[in-house]
Amino acid sequence: MHVVSSLPHAVRSDEHFWIPMSDGVRLAARMWRPTSSDATPVPAVLEYIPYRRRDLTAVRDSQHHPYIAGHGYACVRVDLRGTGDSEGVLVDEYLEREQQDAEEVLAWLAEQPWCDGSTSMLGLSWGGFAALQVAARQPPSLGTIVISSFTDDRYGDDFHYMGGCLLSDNLAEAGTMFAFGTCPPDPAVVGESWRDMWRERLEATEPWVLEWLRHQRRDDYWRHASVCDDYTDVRCPVLASSGWADGYSNAVLRVLENLDVPSRGLIGPWSHRYPHMGVPGPAIGYLQEVVRWLDHWLKGEENGIDEGPSLWAWMQDSVPPSTSYQERPGRWVREEAWPSPGVERTGLPLARYRIGAPGEKVSAESLTLRSPLTTGQFAGKWASYNAPPDLPYDQREEDGGSLVFDSDVLTEDVEILGEAEVELELSVTEPVAMVAARLCDVAPDGSATRVTFGLLNLTHRDGHETPRAMEPGERCRVKVTLNGVAQVFPAGHRIRLSLSTSYWPLAWPPPRPVLMTVHPEGSTLHLPVRPVPEDEELHPQPFGEPEGTPQIETTRRETPDHRWTVQRDMVDTRSSLEIVKDGGILHFEDIDLDVGRRAYELYESVADDFTSTRGRSTWTMRFARGDWSTRTETHTSLECTETEFRVYATLDAFEGDERIFSREWSESVPRDHI
Repeated sequence: MHVVSSLPHAVRSDEHFWIPMSDGVRLAARMWRPTSSDATPVPAVLEYIPYRRRDLTAVRDSQHHPYIAGHGYACVRVDLRGTGDSEGVLVDEYLEREQQDAEEVLAWLAEQPWCDGSTSMLGLSWGGFAALQVAARQPPSLGTIVISSFTDDRYGDDFHYMGGCLLSDNLAEAGTMFAFGTCPPDPAVVGESWRDMWRERLEATEPWVLEWLRHQRRDDYWRHASVCDDYTDVRCPVLASSGWADGYSNAVLRVLENLDVPSRGLIGPWSHRYPHMGVPGPAIGYLQEVVRWLDHWLKGEENGIDEGPSLWAWMQDSVPPSTSYQERPGRWVREEAWPSPGVERTGLPLARYRIGAPGEKVSAESLTLRSPLTTGQFAGKWASYNAPPDLPYDQREEDGGSLVFDSDVLTEDVEILGEAEVELELSVTEPVAMVAARLCDVAPDGSATRVTFGLLNLTHRDGHETPRAMEPGERCRVKVTLNGVAQVFPAGHRIRLSLSTSYWPLAWPPPRPVLMTVHPEGSTLHLPVRPVPEDEELHPQPFGEPEGTPQIETTRRETPDHRWTVQRDMVDTRSSLEIVKDGGILHFEDIDLDVGRRAYELYESVADDFTSTRGRSTWTMRFARGDWSTRTETHTSLECTETEFRVYATLDAFEGDERIFSREWSESVPRDHI
């Protein structure tokens, strides 16, 4: 990243101030703004997240908020109520109170003497969710939003459920928020009230996984703040981005298709990162694009950003399978509109272990499969964070437990852009069953790189609102939609479709093993084929190099430790996936604070016992300055029987070496067609 030290505007930083809410709670904020804004007001840009502005996001924030501020904006980072130094408690995500707070923050910003009355919201992940959700509420000052790694559908396209299947990330992210929501405020900011504020958080906390498990179908809980239910609610321009290695790329395509406002999409090869910090690379000059977008929609500058293509997408070249890439070779392609008239939906019939050619008449006998429970151990994370390496590995081991359909060797390159879909005629032996579909690029040496995948809980075949048990032995037709992607399958390779009845531990398996019968004569793979336009520029460079302002000064006190380990014990037939994400200890020089965080995840199963599956998420968070030190330890375990999920959780908080709070949970939630 190119570090920028000279900006158009000199910037001042207000490290801490309070924003009052209508119910008396105060939210803690930090701001960077031009020094000239005292005399010449500027638009305000809000990032609104629960991840602690003074420490946990401080390094990242220091690279882009001063940069945007230096181009003539007041950039404000606000901690959600109950997080960081903000008052109150945070008991769940995207609640009505959270969105009311955001509207009040925007109104407060618009009224400040250094603000010209116009505002924007910017954010990645939670911040992107929040910006889109608040935009749908149409606050009067909000002129545009800039969102990355977000969703418009809280049930169908988030880390909770995919195709109606329960994701293991539902537990992992609940563990993350169990840890983040129980951290103490900083006494250096809030004073002697820090203990009372901390205890209020500790006493109000319940493991969020419990609430998420109480809603296993798409009900009103998930419909709240799901913008996809009425896109017309969003009436301001939207700049949307994500990465193909992330879990949230689909939402970019959907908002481009459905929003009736000026919108632009940008999808690179990245994991869950801002594009100027994107890994796998290449990262891009995203902040320059953000500034141009804000300049046009908030300042009225005619800079041409509204005249570009609807979508820029990174067309990924073929690569060998790996759990991590520093760079993904490929090229930028542009689509003037999305959906693109240049993308052809091509149907490929399935035959006996073959993918036929378009229009080919095939006939094949039925095929049966009962996947081993551990088909999925090399699936990687639902959303890659790239630390530790978490992308899918060579799929040949997974294919051993799958029905595999291969195309003939390709005689020319085939490019796809968008969502593939598998139409299947099948029957199963159990009332609750799932199917996982994987699309792979198979090299001449046989190695198989997963390109994209999709899941379907077969009881959700008619929709996620009213699941319906399968009738064992009865043939039915279903559609499995795979995540959108841009990918080149080169000449000399094969395209592979793999189907399995388990995908553990990425997704929770059904209650019992399932024998699935697929009838190829009624089954088709649909690919979004993108013929290369004759006049297409083959190596466009639409973006500059990544830029940002200097990082704040930190000192590494303890070394990080990142691990991703798959194990199989041939004595007790236990299989496990162990994930360690230990950030070590980082010292923040500007506030003289030591911060440590360690996450540990374990997913286990025994042989083919589908009720032996268990997930664990354990976090340790540490904060220390001089004689003041705190530590929280949170643990969540999810197990199951054929009829229910069982949650065990503990929370312990320490001041120094003294444990000042402890609580345990043990609850069961019935399985609802999962």
